Amino acid sequence: MAKIKMGWAEVDITPNQKINLAGQFYERVSDVIESRLYATAFALESDNDQMIIVSCDLGGVAQNLNRMVKERLQGKLPISTDKVILSAIHTHTSYTYKQVRTLGYVIQENYLKKNLPEDMAYLSKTSGEKAMSPEDALNFLVEKITEAVLLAWENRKEGYYQCAFGRAPVGMCRRAVYDDGSARMWGETNMANFSHLESGNDSGIELIYTFDKDKQVNGVIANIACPAQVVEQRYFISSDYWGKVKENLEKQFGRRIFVLGLCSAAGDQCPRDLIRWVEPETPVEDPNINHYYPVERRQDPSMYDISGLKVVGKRISNEIVSVFEELDLSKMKDEGVLIHETVNMSFPLRRVTIEEYEDAKNRIDTFIANNRGKRVTYEENARLYIYSGIVDRYVAQQTINTFKEEIHVIRFDDIAIATNPYELFLDYGNQIRARSKAKQTFLIQLACGCGGYLPTETAEKGSHYSAYVSSGTTGHVGGEILVRETLERINGKF
Repeated sequence: MAKIKMGWAEVDITPNQKINLAGQFYERVSDVIESRLYATAFALESDNDQMIIVSCDLGGVAQNLNRMVKERLQGKLPISTDKVILSAIHTHTSYTYKQVRTLGYVIQENYLKKNLPEDMAYLSKTSGEKAMSPEDALNFLVEKITEAVLLAWENRKEGYYQCAFGRAPVGMCRRAVYDDGSARMWGETNMANFSHLESGNDSGIELIYTFDKDKQVNGVIANIACPAQVVEQRYFISSDYWGKVKENLEKQFGRRIFVLGLCSAAGDQCPRDLIRWVEPETPVEDPNINHYYPVERRQDPSMYDISGLKVVGKRISNEIVSVFEELDLSKMKDEGVLIHETVNMSFPLRRVTIEEYEDAKNRIDTFIANNRGKRVTYEENARLYIYSGIVDRYVAQQTINTFKEEIHVIRFDDIAIATNPYELFLDYGNQIRARSKAKQTFLIQLACGCGGYLPTETAEKGSHYSAYVSSGTTGHVGGEILVRETLERINGKF
């Protein structure tokens, strides 16, 4: 077995001008920088196979961004670009860039754009502010992420690694279920009709520590089942809790250490406790976060603000340091089997019924007829976006049955790494981990594409945002395919 070679790189992708911030139904233009944004890359070579994983401080890695980076790497990277995995921490305080997702059609609110009169269109509070264009943002990101990949590959050297496991309470279920079976993201729980949270949570942290040839720690890979969305509604640029993790680790280790933050299956997870609800310190513009019966609780600070950001960052960094201090460093390794498989996996397009289509179309048409000359509010814009997505899906499903997504399944030593392009609900991740033959399984969502939410059948029946048809491209049937196919490929390597 050949000795491994590892390389790290970190490229600053913080803009030098204002940007449109991605991730909400209303527009936001950045005002200040809370923490800088990075593309952090880790390259690994062993047994004549390779992988390069990039963690981007973005909301997602759209298909066109993934494709353009790999096209830019052609002729510069001496290995197949199939070995490159681009992932996102899923922060909502980073770039809006030009995204094009093609499944035989482009997903966007076509019906709404075609039919909403110009004088009714939603006008955000930031309209007119100058910010980097989506096209310029895309080109800038392609350049910087390509640079990170090439640097990580060039920086490969022999070294050591050690796998480990930690635990920190970060992610919690963000879907409340009521006594009629309905569900709501961020739903009110202080009410008689509240029944339970739809899923559990995963406090585990899958860890790999890397060491240079002198056996000095130089990096950590951390896989956590929670998106980086503490300050998701705010107007500043931020890498969210991963920025705090990096700051804390540099202080605690007393030197620079690379951190590859990877988001595990967490489509229905968030950093907030819906049971012990704490109101934001200042109002947030989200129609789903209006709680009418708040009670002051003794628990975490607001997980909508920097006070909560610091707490989450400290929990993760403290656990990473604590686990490191307990490692038996005599067990670190400098070799390991590496098998990297890339597959274009086929998924069924989630369909809508004729009744759902007609209802959604009627709601949009009726709203327009009853509100002529009135500007659409952000709450109305959010609702219309959902209905328009249903209408667009009905049109698309007449010609599209299935589509393909880029999936990576890797064995490294006794661990497995598996990717998907979705905001994957936790239950699917649990099913993969529980049945994997690997000693440890890393799951990376929102990698090499943005497929939207992938809800469970239970969530689809409960409905609401993240489980609407328009919230994602495939449904629970696609989720079952992903679990089966991923497990088959993982277990076939052990």
